[in-house]
Amino acid sequence: MTPADLPPAPRATRIPHETAVHGITLDDPYHWLKDPLYPEVKDEAVLSYLREENTYFEAAMAPRADLVEAIFQEMKGRMKEDESSVPQKDGEYLYWWAYETGSQYPRRWRKPVAGGPDQLLLDEAAEAEGKAYFRLAAFSVSPDGRLLAWSADESGAERFTLRIRDLATGADVETVSAVTNGGVVWSSDSKALVFTEVNDNWRSYRARLHRLGADPAEAVTLYEEADEGFRVAVGGTQDRQWIQIATGDNQTSEIRMVPAGDPSAEPLLVSPRQVKRQYSVDAAHGIFWILTNDDHVNFRLASADPATPGAWETVIAGSDDTYLTGIASFARHIAVAARIDGLDQLLLRTYEGDTHRVAFPEASYSAGLGNNPEFDPAAYRIGYSSMVTPSTVYDYHPAEHRLEVLKVQEVPSGYNPSRYATERLSVPARDGKAIPVSIVYPKGFPKDGSGKVFLYAYGAYGHAIPPSFSTGRLSLLDRGWAYAIAHIRGGDDLGYTWYLQGKATERWNTFHDFSDAAKGLIAQGFAKAGGIAINGGSAGGELMGVVANTDPDLWGAVVADVPFVDVLNTMQDESLPLTPGEWPEWGNPITDPEAFRLILSYSPYENVAAKAYPPMLITGGLNDPRVTYWEPAKWAARLRATKTDEALLLLKINMGAGHGGKSGRYEALRERAEAFAFVIDQMGG
Repeated sequence: MTPADLPPAPRATRIPHETAVHGITLDDPYHWLKDPLYPEVKDEAVLSYLREENTYFEAAMAPRADLVEAIFQEMKGRMKEDESSVPQKDGEYLYWWAYETGSQYPRRWRKPVAGGPDQLLLDEAAEAEGKAYFRLAAFSVSPDGRLLAWSADESGAERFTLRIRDLATGADVETVSAVTNGGVVWSSDSKALVFTEVNDNWRSYRARLHRLGADPAEAVTLYEEADEGFRVAVGGTQDRQWIQIATGDNQTSEIRMVPAGDPSAEPLLVSPRQVKRQYSVDAAHGIFWILTNDDHVNFRLASADPATPGAWETVIAGSDDTYLTGIASFARHIAVAARIDGLDQLLLRTYEGDTHRVAFPEASYSAGLGNNPEFDPAAYRIGYSSMVTPSTVYDYHPAEHRLEVLKVQEVPSGYNPSRYATERLSVPARDGKAIPVSIVYPKGFPKDGSGKVFLYAYGAYGHAIPPSFSTGRLSLLDRGWAYAIAHIRGGDDLGYTWYLQGKATERWNTFHDFSDAAKGLIAQGFAKAGGIAINGGSAGGELMGVVANTDPDLWGAVVADVPFVDVLNTMQDESLPLTPGEWPEWGNPITDPEAFRLILSYSPYENVAAKAYPPMLITGGLNDPRVTYWEPAKWAARLRATKTDEALLLLKINMGAGHGGKSGRYEALRERAEAFAFVIDQMGG
């Protein structure tokens, strides 16, 4: 369907709004789409416009309803409806979750290791009943096994209500806070818990201690962060002896430790913050184990005595070849997550210094530690998949160097991996760097330029996109498409330097890498210009906006999910939840004229031009605190008013959801089905 077959597209009113910054005047005619009462959105003009866009979206997709439904049913058919996790031992119980057929949400269960009946701990489906949105965050059983601390968000605004449930009766006995965000940690005696709260600006700014039975208003603040750019989180060490209170931004961290047996004790500062130094801490055998980038960009592993926590001694030195990404200190081993040549590695190091690598069966894959709650497990739970291998749960037996398969993801409608091929390509960037591209396609896929490719990337915050399995993308593969992931700079796929080369002053590398990856796919015959559909969300949506402006002829269709496209205005608005903490990632255009000019050079909203654009589907969430709803709305409005083509442009705003879209598993599938149907329809098959 083209716009000619539809009612007129919505046209947002243009209201002059100019600001002069660093000698440059910015024109923002859709500034009014930000409700001045945000985070409440009650402005009827704003709501009316968003409803018009949603009505237009529904009208445009109506003729494709059969295709959406077909893809949705395919995706649903590949989902085991009564899916359940592999039970995991934690103390005296085995814990697991399980879906019932037809349910959008799981139930969470346990049973005694020694034998006994299953016990329902939390029925997410029942808690979500009648609600447009439901998302569980904290789920933590007390050390004595009697109580459950759990939190949920019922709007998508990422403000969670924390409750305590008596597991003997199934009744909630306390409501601790309505403004939590993140995990909770119990004290050793099960009589208190530590959690974080957010302020009115959605910043997780303090860690608090609540004692059971006390007035929640009397919770003790263990730590409060004054820096507007820093956020607070809490966690527990693997040996359960310490509660961690961490604060930091995207490049700097600082950690305090509180004894789990005495949570009201004065927090122990491990080491004061140093700009651009990151560290994390675990504990075992009376020692702090510290992962830090203080003397090597790819991190080193160090140890410290809690009596002198800032005196760090190297255990594993930093390496140009091995990027250390995480640690967990168990009773017999330190498990070290690493990446070599862009591929996940898992190293097990004894406390005597012997190290071995867990061997995985394929040349390209995604792997890492799974749920391992105990300090001294009999085996280590590991998750694994590749672009052609379904998700697999292993127990790894270190004495035998043996992987035991516990579960392989079942695809009820059938899946034959021999029908597909996967490659890890290397394509040249314009500055000579080699960009890895993971690609999967049906065998027999033509490499003469006649094929179609769906290309995905993120490229920010040092977040790598692993070459893992997805049943959803089979709906494209089985229609003859290829699916590719571009491992571009801005992610840390090839090490921390790979991330640094795509952030702040180097941001253009990310955008160039993506377009160059597409050109590399074209050069290798996977498609031709216009034969590639592209997708990214959040910061990856920013990427979509930039390359839509710079290389519109390359793309057959663009899907931008909750896209961060009003970058310059957002980074100048200190009142927004994320802005101060984002300056290390993007630069501070308020104080730095060069950062202002750099962001202005790529910010998608400011760089919309009078030229032809490919078909575009843009999504957003009214309650999204990360990428606010007006970013995609303003961008869509400016595109409609400026572009010269007749290609379809759709904006869909979830009016009852946030950054992650709708919450139920079927609703999430349907939204993916809509995106696939859009690109298939617009690109002809």
